[in-house]
Amino acid sequence: MAHLLTSLAHAACNPDSETGALVPPIHPATTYERDPDGSYPKGYKYSRDGNPTRRQLENTLAELEGGISCRAFSSGMAASNAVIQSIPIGSHVLLPDDVYHGVRQLINEQFQGRGIQVTAVDMTHLDDIENAIRPNTGMIWVETPSNPLLQITDLSGVGQIASKNDILFVVDGTWTTPFLQRPFEYGADLVVHSLTKYLGGHSDTLGGAVITRADSERFEQLSKYQQQSGAVLDPFSSWLTLRGIRTLGVRLSHQCSTARQVATFLETRSEVRVVHYPGLSSHPGHELAAKQMDDFGAMLSFEADGGQDRAMAIAAAVKVFTRATSLGGTESLIEHRASIEGPETKTSPSLLRVSIGLEHPKDLIEDLERSLIKS
Repeated sequence: MAHLLTSLAHAACNPDSETGALVPPIHPATTYERDPDGSYPKGYKYSRDGNPTRRQLENTLAELEGGISCRAFSSGMAASNAVIQSIPIGSHVLLPDDVYHGVRQLINEQFQGRGIQVTAVDMTHLDDIENAIRPNTGMIWVETPSNPLLQITDLSGVGQIASKNDILFVVDGTWTTPFLQRPFEYGADLVVHSLTKYLGGHSDTLGGAVITRADSERFEQLSKYQQQSGAVLDPFSSWLTLRGIRTLGVRLSHQCSTARQVATFLETRSEVRVVHYPGLSSHPGHELAAKQMDDFGAMLSFEADGGQDRAMAIAAAVKVFTRATSLGGTESLIEHRASIEGPETKTSPSLLRVSIGLEHPKDLIEDLERSLIKS
């Protein structure tokens, strides 16, 4: 079996049988010809049901994750919404107490009023997960590292709990991608991605995906919901994501290396109260992260000594970093999370979240050093 780097480099790049082209074409067609007998022998009838370019992306993602099937959505939130939509009304969901605020808002504002019950749990403690399970618990949703505190959850431990209690185990793999962590190896049932981030990798396309470890009635239901709601990824975004996947290995390797250097630098600064990065030996989840991840990722956060005013001043002073939301692109980003997440945020007002890009680490460290001194 080829190394993952090789699989990434060759993603959907089989030479075209007619032209010899190494890059797959984009199929923008929305409808397809029927045979005289009314059948669709080529497998496509309408782009909401299936599209050749989207299908290439879905097959590629399923193979990279080690899953069976994939559905590509119009955004990461559309993918997350479909997963939550697939659980029965009246179900109970376990959600991390530190989780992407969009998922928390989606469940609390759109689903709780429709009979979905939610409990936020510190998922760094397996006992807390087990103690929170109810007879109607239908899903455990995990982020590891979490957003924005980069807490580490024991995937194997959660997998055993979910299996024992017959609960759907979902992992958001956006921050890690299959290059760093493969949740199916630890018992996950579904893996969700925002393709907008590392898999697309260039801050120029929006997309999401859900991948399943095994064929199931639930995945069929999820697929039917996607088809009926029309939350599908368009052909051009599918093609751009495939292009991004081919450089994922080299991009993320460099980004992880730089993130370690930046986190190490920040840990030495008196202006910084704490650095959240699992690649630091001081991080409480360091040993577990080293066990279940191939590298520690390119995301980190830190809390400024001096509260929100100091944090905002640091972000205001950067020249190489860009003040912007999102992550996983070629450019390094810094943002004040609490002001992004709004009045319901649980994030400390002193926290800045950092996405490391492809710049030279020296330039990023010097930029932060100037900003810390200036603030």
